[in-house]
Amino acid sequence: MSAAENPALSADNPLAAPSELPFRLPPFADISLEHCREALLAGMAEHRREIAAIAGSAEPPTAQNTIVALERSGALLDRAWSVFGNLSSSVATPRLREIEREIAPLAAAHDDALRLDPALFARVDAVHEGRSDAGLDPETLRLVERYHLDFVLAGARLDADGRARLSELNQELSELSTTFGQNLQLATEAAAVRVTDAAELDGLTPEEVGAAARTATDRGLDGYLITLVLPTGQPALTKLRNRDLRRRVFEASVTRAAGGEHDNRPVAERIARARAERARLLGFATHADLVLADSTAGTAAAVDEMLASMVPASAANAEAEAGVLREAAARDGVELAAWDWAFYSERVRAERYAVDTAALRPYFELDRVLVDGVFTAAERLYGFRFTPRTDLAGYHPDVRVWEVRDADGADVGLYLGDFFAREGKRGGAWMSSFVRQSGLLGTRPVVVNNLNVSRAPEGQPTLLTLDEVNTLFHEFGHALHGLTSAVTYPRFAGTAVPRDFVEFPSQVNEMWALWPEVLGGYARHVETGEPLPASVVAAIDAAQLWGEGFGTLEYLAATLLDQAWHRITPETEIGDPVEFERVALAAAGVASDLVPPRYRTTYFQHIFAGGYSAGYYSYIWSEVLDADTVEWFTENGGLRRENGDVFRQRLLSVGGSVDPLEAFRAVRGRDADPLPLLKRRGLVASGPGDGTT
Repeated sequence: MSAAENPALSADNPLAAPSELPFRLPPFADISLEHCREALLAGMAEHRREIAAIAGSAEPPTAQNTIVALERSGALLDRAWSVFGNLSSSVATPRLREIEREIAPLAAAHDDALRLDPALFARVDAVHEGRSDAGLDPETLRLVERYHLDFVLAGARLDADGRARLSELNQELSELSTTFGQNLQLATEAAAVRVTDAAELDGLTPEEVGAAARTATDRGLDGYLITLVLPTGQPALTKLRNRDLRRRVFEASVTRAAGGEHDNRPVAERIARARAERARLLGFATHADLVLADSTAGTAAAVDEMLASMVPASAANAEAEAGVLREAAARDGVELAAWDWAFYSERVRAERYAVDTAALRPYFELDRVLVDGVFTAAERLYGFRFTPRTDLAGYHPDVRVWEVRDADGADVGLYLGDFFAREGKRGGAWMSSFVRQSGLLGTRPVVVNNLNVSRAPEGQPTLLTLDEVNTLFHEFGHALHGLTSAVTYPRFAGTAVPRDFVEFPSQVNEMWALWPEVLGGYARHVETGEPLPASVVAAIDAAQLWGEGFGTLEYLAATLLDQAWHRITPETEIGDPVEFERVALAAAGVASDLVPPRYRTTYFQHIFAGGYSAGYYSYIWSEVLDADTVEWFTENGGLRRENGDVFRQRLLSVGGSVDPLEAFRAVRGRDADPLPLLKRRGLVASGPGDGTT
């Protein structure tokens, strides 16, 4: 074996062995990017040797010597990826991007070498064939079945020519996805809107103006800088009184990565085409069919039926909202445009429901929301207690670490919070893991939440919008999925569930943001300590349906755009990707000049550089389960430890070790009812005289 095939791992590489820090938290201060690169290369080589030993074993294949052995393999590679993958999203640098471009095709080839190894698949297939008579416990039986499906969907049954072509496509897709993500990150940073005259920022709070000034200073610029978040809608659009600046911010958002040095149009098209070819190679009509083969939805027809049932009412609701906003804009002599929608929507909200979302921010101080809101709800429901570990360092000075213990004092894991936007961090909000829980490996979870909140000027508290409060509760729902994990095999830990189920627990956790017992604990004025007035809380509740027409339509537009890109065949004529998008939205009945998709093609990171290709429908699919579960919690007394124990033990803790819909039924006692979601979204009347349709 050559040096290139067997790269050396230096003795002082901090990733060479499991971390000795609590819960195996990586020793970030000691880890360099070169350590990561070295460990990734050496980890792939070590993993190949382990796989060769499993595949070449003279022993008859069993669940233990084949499937469980695969679960134990790749420890060094897992450690390296857990660090490098998180760094690439949170603290990207030119050198990191260079390593990412180098490693991506190698990693794709490595995965194919495993999944497409005929000798290894023969053993996996044999174990699967004899699984019913092997006396396996339920979790190991499911592990055998999941591994077999993984191999089959990855192409293990292809002939030699098919495997070779599949490997080429997978390597190309890995490179393209990396390019798409890097293009988007750089294009988003470049698209930040510079303002030289503070008067143009009229409408923003002094704290927000200060944050814009600080961002400009951090980038070596004079004046002010309005950075972009990942979706089309930008927070500043709800407040900026300067209409021309609203237009500039909106146009910067919707044209990101749609030309110039970081143009994602050809990248997106090629990704979609390569996925279409791969799907056909694997025996599926489209990439969407391939993805749905391993989902709770099951078929494209099921997804189509759900989405089609929502489009007419959503479009009608959005048009009704537009009529109200046109009237509000006309009073200012303005003909309503897309960049005006959020501004006048906030004005209508304030007029109709006495809710001024900007005025709410002093009640939502970040640390108080986190500790007295998010953490307190988790303690009330699950018994978790969070203790700051200032002695443990994260991967960036912004990162904070908490130790999590159960009500009886037993170890649970570590929770890391990385809440601020900065250069080198991708947009959006997410949860990921540094260490996955596993009884087999004796590990406990180390999870991290990332948000992109604007940091307040030095010495001032960071205030959140109501949307950011909901986002924090949402992402913490993912963290709870990881922290509560109690499975044997890492393959099933935490969020390792089908894509269209993974958002369900996080969406459920949003319910506690406005739950009276929780809200009363954290929603206190940052200067006076006074609680959020009951009248304002009532107004927020009353205003829940306002904006649902817009919100549902922009979501459905993005979802149907995702489906359009992933229903193509290798022969589909695409032409200009922007025109393809326009035609697809029109054909789906969701095209609107006033309500653009939540994500347009060139910045649709979820589907072109994330794990949601042909699966962005998952949010609303999961929301059916979520809305019904919210009713279950409410019917059973809400924020009670007994309810938390049921939800934790029967659903959260089992991860992917049981069928997810069986886990749902174990909580709810039946299949999900879609009616609560339809009411929540304003797609059916929720009560006499409420005016919804």
